[in-house]
Amino acid sequence: MDYRVLSEELQAMIKGQVSSSEPMNKHTTWRIGGPADIFVNPASLEDLYQAVEYARNREIPLTIIGNGSNLLVKDGGIRGMVIKIGRGLAEISVEGNSIRAGAGAMLPELAAAARRAGIGGFEFAAGIPGSLGGAVVMNAGALNGCVADVLTSVLVLDEHSNFITLAKEDLGFSYRTSALQRMQLICVETTWSSTFKDKALIEEETREYLSKRKAIQPQGFPCAGSVFKNPEGDSAGRLIEAAGGKGLQVGDAQVSTKHANWILNLGNAKARDVLALIEKVQGLVEDHFGILLKREVRLLGED
Repeated sequence: MDYRVLSEELQAMIKGQVSSSEPMNKHTTWRIGGPADIFVNPASLEDLYQAVEYARNREIPLTIIGNGSNLLVKDGGIRGMVIKIGRGLAEISVEGNSIRAGAGAMLPELAAAARRAGIGGFEFAAGIPGSLGGAVVMNAGALNGCVADVLTSVLVLDEHSNFITLAKEDLGFSYRTSALQRMQLICVETTWSSTFKDKALIEEETREYLSKRKAIQPQGFPCAGSVFKNPEGDSAGRLIEAAGGKGLQVGDAQVSTKHANWILNLGNAKARDVLALIEKVQGLVEDHFGILLKREVRLLGED
């Protein structure tokens, strides 16, 4: 396939951005990743629908991403079409104690909307740099709160190009995962609800939470947040630190000396460096504690 020609053809059909050979390091918080054959950033729900239909009708492999904050793209990039659900699907509206938000909106924006409306339960989301679609797929969370606690339903585009609504109970939520990871569904809109709470208390708890995050999390280098899931009853960061993993480095990929469950890009890290470091850390923890840490970050692309 001539992806440059296909990109130009699709660009004539939609208002959003379409490009070919787009470097994915521009679209992940790790700043790592080879090129996508076709990259689409839809300006609207209609754009998204048109791009998905275009890919499916031409049998172009399709990958959906959000903010790229929980994503490692391999150095060879991603074949086919990548659609980034971003600012074109980021509208937020509040009615009573219910919030409707596009999948491209960010978790801190959701938390801010809830705070302004005096809706509690969203404080955990204030410091997580992820989009709502990706957050739902992985049941993102922090500070003893998670997506499943406050989500009501999602609007998805299914494999037959139909828009359907799924209730929270349909999504199979558990720790850092959902059934959406195994289903050919694209989350396009979300609905949330919780109980009203004193605005001053929400603001105070949010400030305390953000202060705690800043105190324990590394600053200044590209990263993807927590790399490994916490084993039941324990902390991946604690295990890595106890096994001597802090500061371990492969190329420009380094286990943070501040928080051992974070891997930093010190400047020119490649996906192969991060993957080699992940394997080293897993081996170290398994040798010391007999526990195999599981990746929390999503891996895409080819070598």
